[in-house]
Amino acid sequence: MTYECTKNIMTVNIPIPNIKLNPGSEITISGLTWKDFEEILTDLGEKRNTRIAYYQSKLEIMSPLVIHERPHRIIAYIITTILEAQGRNWEDFGSTTLKRIGVAGIEPDTCFYIENALLVRNCSNLNLDDYPPPDLAIECDVTSKTVIDAYQAIGVPEVWIYSNNKLTIYLFSDKDSKLGYQLSTKSLTFPALPITDIVPQFVQKAMIEGTSQMLKDLRLIISEYNQF
Repeated sequence: MTYECTKNIMTVNIPIPNIKLNPGSEITISGLTWKDFEEILTDLGEKRNTRIAYYQSKLEIMSPLVIHERPHRIIAYIITTILEAQGRNWEDFGSTTLKRIGVAGIEPDTCFYIENALLVRNCSNLNLDDYPPPDLAIECDVTSKTVIDAYQAIGVPEVWIYSNNKLTIYLFSDKDSKLGYQLSTKSLTFPALPITDIVPQFVQKAMIEGTSQMLKDLRLIISEYNQF
């Protein structure tokens, strides 16, 4: 598939795989059908450093900065460390492409099944017609409305966006989906913990002291909370 780029009078068709994005940049392509989106995913392939978001005929292709990659991995370590301390099941599905056929598609930085971990334990091909969406998705340095709209269409209950050393939590209302995502200071996944304080604090601690030391300190903090 080609991407039509118009400048002044001249129109140029560029094959999707030949579009090179600098780290930290993105392109938006409008007017795409679901079939177009599926073909672009095939053209892009799985071995790439870009992320995609598709909703209502609009596709965004984003190329994250190298410094963007480390925070979401650290946040994943924080999440799994807390879950293990709480004795809870979890499955990390990473940046698996989440698709609501004909409607939306998104590739999170990281996503987790927690409440529904047992349902997907043996899943090798995630199809949201057969499985529920992940319980929690993580994004770093994303401000695009297309990204949030895609998550909303897919029905991910909780989305965290980490940017500028701040964690923003979006909660999806099952009772009234028309409300969409609502900002929250509390996490559905960790209701007893001040997650919006813990995550930024311990991401920075990992950057300064190293991830191993940070996780040791985190385990001590978590052990101080009586309610899990």
